[in-house]
Amino acid sequence: MNIRMVDTISQYQAIQREVDEAVQEVIASGIYINGPVVGEFKKSLADYLGVKHVIPCANGTDALQIALMALGLQPGDEVITPSFTYVATVEVIALLQLKPIFVDVDPQSFNIDITQIPGLITDRTKAIIPVHLFGQAANMDEVMKLASDHNLYVVEDNAQAIGAAYKSSDGKVQKTGTIGDIGCTSFYPSKNLGAFGDGGAIYTNNDDLAEKLQVICNHGCKVRYYHDSIGVNSRLDAVQAAILNVKLKHLDRYNGSRNEAADMYDRLLADVDEVVTPWRAPWSDHVFHQYTLRIKEGRAKRDEVKASFDQKKVPAMIYYPVPLHQQKAYAHYWDGTPTLPVSEKLSEEVLSLPMHSELTNEQIQVVVDTLKSCF
Repeated sequence: MNIRMVDTISQYQAIQREVDEAVQEVIASGIYINGPVVGEFKKSLADYLGVKHVIPCANGTDALQIALMALGLQPGDEVITPSFTYVATVEVIALLQLKPIFVDVDPQSFNIDITQIPGLITDRTKAIIPVHLFGQAANMDEVMKLASDHNLYVVEDNAQAIGAAYKSSDGKVQKTGTIGDIGCTSFYPSKNLGAFGDGGAIYTNNDDLAEKLQVICNHGCKVRYYHDSIGVNSRLDAVQAAILNVKLKHLDRYNGSRNEAADMYDRLLADVDEVVTPWRAPWSDHVFHQYTLRIKEGRAKRDEVKASFDQKKVPAMIYYPVPLHQQKAYAHYWDGTPTLPVSEKLSEEVLSLPMHSELTNEQIQVVVDTLKSCF
């Protein structure tokens, strides 16, 4: 059985006519950068998210970098962010000569550990970047309270959770990425809303920040050839915007299919005592960008399980094998405090199973049988 970790091929085949027509219209128009198709996508995504401003850009890493640039942070300013995440979150902090302050994650949600943040705030702290990891939101009520109490910016890394709804304690429901000052997302092909190449977007409800973000994306200029600030060249091309316009209409269905697959995994793995299945936070939908288990016996057994999957040609991935505070490029930012035991333990235990909108029950059964055979 041909099981893929992410099945972009089958997903395309199901909407091939819509996508092909949209792409052909762009090619026929001759407008490949900006133009009406990108404008249409901006509006559609803003309407879907319930946010005032969407600024498309070239990729999710650019989105994070541009967001921090728009905040006017200075070299040496500190940004608090989890160590257990994809490298882009910390990479952009370092590129801008800011200082990442690593914080541990919650062992259930894998998202930022709120309890560690107050002890890390100094007079140089300027922002918090919570990462909505694997498809569900961090505890944004607590993040926003801390940010308000200490006059900090909040930049949400929403690359893995687009479409998830966050339910505040006061009953308000918002899409992830629209709660903080700025939200950032990626349209990398494997994402829940994936392009057929690179792409990203930044969103905000703040008019002033929106203007700064747009200017930075466009070489620092509002009027062509007149540059008011230092910027970058980061644009979502019209072909990718056309594809995303089509796929955005299907996003809720895609996320629903991922939830159905996750529910089946949960049922079939309920009697496997050697693994911990994903937890669902009460404050967030889970859109299951990944279905990530914990293998209780630790690294040796986890690596043995992964090798067994490889041998049987059934996909599984380790996200992430080394937390960022232990990575060669970023270890010098961490002086040993605070300790980050959960991040270190998760890196030894996590294993992600195939997860995408086209998974069949038969494929899920094969994956589960493969896993059970390892115990």
